Amino acid sequence: MIPEITLTDPAAMREADDRLLDARPRYEPPVPVDVRDVAVPGPGGAPAVPVRIFTPAGAGGRLPGLLYIHGGGFVLGSVDAFHDDALCIAAEVGAVVLSVEYRLAPEHPFPAGLEDCYSALTWTAANAAGLGIDPGRLAVGGESAGGGLSAATALLARDRGGPALCFQLLGIPELDDRLDTPSMRAFADTPIWNRPNAELSWDYYLGEGVRGTAGVSPYAAPARAEDLTGLPPAYVTTCEFDPLRDEGLAYALRLVQAGVGTEVHHYPGTFHGSGLIPDAAVSRRMAADRLGALRRALRTVEQPA
Repeated sequence: MIPEITLTDPAAMREADDRLLDARPRYEPPVPVDVRDVAVPGPGGAPAVPVRIFTPAGAGGRLPGLLYIHGGGFVLGSVDAFHDDALCIAAEVGAVVLSVEYRLAPEHPFPAGLEDCYSALTWTAANAAGLGIDPGRLAVGGESAGGGLSAATALLARDRGGPALCFQLLGIPELDDRLDTPSMRAFADTPIWNRPNAELSWDYYLGEGVRGTAGVSPYAAPARAEDLTGLPPAYVTTCEFDPLRDEGLAYALRLVQAGVGTEVHHYPGTFHGSGLIPDAAVSRRMAADRLGALRRALRTVEQPA
């Protein structure tokens, strides 16, 4: 059953998300994974940022690290809700995954959530040795709003002089507050995500009356960034019946044109959140493709000659 997502009442939708989480089957990792919660210093005197760390048990040597940023339209989602996704990456890629409990809109509009993510990234890089992370294999990634925040975190890392990133995973990313692409205009009633939800998402994140206006920061809406050179290699996914489809494809093309090594996967017949039907053949393919991309980028598998 596909859940109905509406952002008109964020508090009620968060409660519904919690009920959905309680009802769904849990992922069982094929290898042991140590899980612990920490709090890292917040940005500029803000509260500490909760981070959940997933470390494959018994690994020899330093592992790659992935800062994982959950989805939810900047309004929904939590480390708990996306626990299994982060656990799966840690277990099946062989990486230390750090999942960020960033502050949500509308209670905490931009740049609060993004600065939380960047603070978690800088803490991860500074503590790489103790975390068992190879600092040369540090990446950022997420899906939906998490994909947009991952793109923004990569931009911040470039423009603030670090930490260095080897990869950015941008799954069905939310990137553009202007909402003027053909897919955004066409899909007003698609499952999970649609234009009405997108409008509310950006209104909560930027403040009502701000989306689509001049001067919106490219760190809020990475599609507005004029210069994409010098960013880490990217993996971008899009779905056919997703209002975010065209902004994801356009951003991927601009990354390619900027000289950024970019792999793009567009999945016909899918919608935003198709992965919630995990037994569908395309969902299994999407999941396998993502894990494969992470293994290649983080060099956890031997590369062909």
